[in-house]
This record gives sequence, structure tokens and C-alpha cells, in this order.
Amino acid sequence: MLQRSSTQASAEAASAGGLRIALFLEEESGNWHVRRLAEAMRRRGASVVVTSLPRCAFDTALANGIDIPGFDGQLPDAVFVRSISAGTLEQITFRLGILHALRSSGVRVWNDARAIERCVDKSMTTFLLHQAGIPTPRTRTIEGHEPAVQHARTTKLPLIFKPLFGSQGKGLLRIDAVSDLPEPEAADNIYHLQDYVPPAGATFEDWRVIVTRDRVVAAMARRAGNWITNVHQGGTPAPFETPPEMAALAKASIAAVDADYGGVDFIRAPDGGLLVLEVNSNPSWRGLQSVTDIDIADAVVEDFLSAVRAHQGVRSCQA
Repeated sequence: MLQRSSTQASAEAASAGGLRIALFLEEESGNWHVRRLAEAMRRRGASVVVTSLPRCAFDTALANGIDIPGFDGQLPDAVFVRSISAGTLEQITFRLGILHALRSSGVRVWNDARAIERCVDKSMTTFLLHQAGIPTPRTRTIEGHEPAVQHARTTKLPLIFKPLFGSQGKGLLRIDAVSDLPEPEAADNIYHLQDYVPPAGATFEDWRVIVTRDRVVAAMARRAGNWITNVHQGGTPAPFETPPEMAALAKASIAAVDADYGGVDFIRAPDGGLLVLEVNSNPSWRGLQSVTDIDIADAVVEDFLSAVRAHQGVRSCQA
């Protein structure tokens, strides 16, 4: 369990005092994660405005050119991005543009647009992990139904089809025969096809690790009677102590996509080696919180505010 003395907690609150934080989500009420994050920030003395990217604006009437609700035309000291929900190409481009502009304006953004773009695109995540020498299941991402058919015919089945921008286990398909490949309209004509990794026994199991650049925060095993283990799809979370090899790979995966924090998913290959399935830049941890004594939001906020203070120190030296 992460523990701090009352003296440490008081020091953290003092150091965060005066910090103005924008906490971005897509639904401004009823969000369990946002409530816990905002509470942890406020306990440390930070001023927190909970808002959403669709409510922001580019505005040339302002000196800084960006209007964020609750900041009276000024910029926050830092931004924590809890979520960017689905939207049209134009909507997503606008929201990411706001984050890019905030970073360019000197605001510390956690995670910033670059990391989000890399993680939301499973093909880019896989490429970056591969470039960093991090083991993953063999994956081929291709455009067009016919190239997907050719790949399925010339490789060992089954394969796992994943929507390029999917999350929480939605849209996953097991491809046991070429005819199982989704039609182009259902796949947006992009086929992200990953080798199927069979379980070691009757129970399917993988692992989710929440990690920041500084440390592994917490982890859980996810178990199910079928190959989709996501908690949102019925998987059961279980307590799990992260072994050193997995912890090292989790931190290396976050570094590979240049994220500040994230959720890294692991599975074990038949030969016993660890494989990284994906990296999530906006991870949920409600299921994980149910099986650990660690206050995950508190730990993530601690590292977030530490990064903000370091960023401000660098900017002061450069001024």
C-alpha cells in the first residue's frame, strides 16, 4: 500500500497550492474516475476545473488564442486528460488540436495529444513497441478486405481482429476461418490482425498494469471463461503483484509511446514469455481498484503534480 506521513501530505498540498488544473472529460457528471482524480488534486491544494474539450475554443480575440471554461481567458498551469470520446474526424481533430496548442503554449498536458494519438491507433502502438524491442504477438495491419483474406490464408489461424480505435474489448473478433473476417464496411476497411495466444489452462488470463513514468502504481489479473477478459465484457479482476520483468516492460512500453501514464496489457505466450497486447493512454481502473488497497487516483495524481512542478521549474529557469 502507498503510504505518506501527515508531514509529507502537508508538504505536497503546499507545493500544489495555487496550481490551476483543467481536468478534461467528456461527460461532466457521474464520472467515477474524474471525481476521484479531482478530490486527490484538491486535497493537495490545487484548484481544479472539471470541463471537456468540446467546451473549449480557439479564439483570436484572446492573447493566448485558447478559451477554456473556468479560466477567464487565461491558461491553466496544467491539464489532465481523463478521456476523449468518439466523434467525427473534425471533432477529434479539433479536440486534439486544443491539446497540441496547450502544449505549444507551455501548459503541461498529461497525457498530451501525441501520446493519445499513438495509443488510440493500435497499429502505431504496435509499431512503436516493436521498434523499442518490446515483445508483442505477431500483428499485421492492412487496408482492404482482399489483403486481409490473403493474410488469413497464408498464416496460422486463429487470428484476433481488433478495431483500430476500439477499447474495453468492444468489436473484438476471433477469426477461425477466412469467412470470419468482417466485411469492409464493418471494419472501416482496415484490418488489424493479431496472432491468437492460447491460454495455458482452462482459464483465460491476462494482466493490466497501471504505470507512470516514475513507477508501477498497481496491477490486476483478469480471468474469464473465454478469450475476452476485459472487465467491461465480464472478466473477473483478481489481486496481482507485478513481477520485476513485467514492471520493467510496462515502464518501457509507456516510454515507447512517450506517455506520462497508462494501462499496459500483458499476456503470457505458450513458451512462458510475456507479450504486451496494447497500451491505453486513458485507462479505466475501477475494476482494478476493487482488488487493491492502493488508492490509484491518489498515486497517479501524486506523480502528475510532481511532473507539473518539475515543468514549472524548467520554465522558470528558461525565463
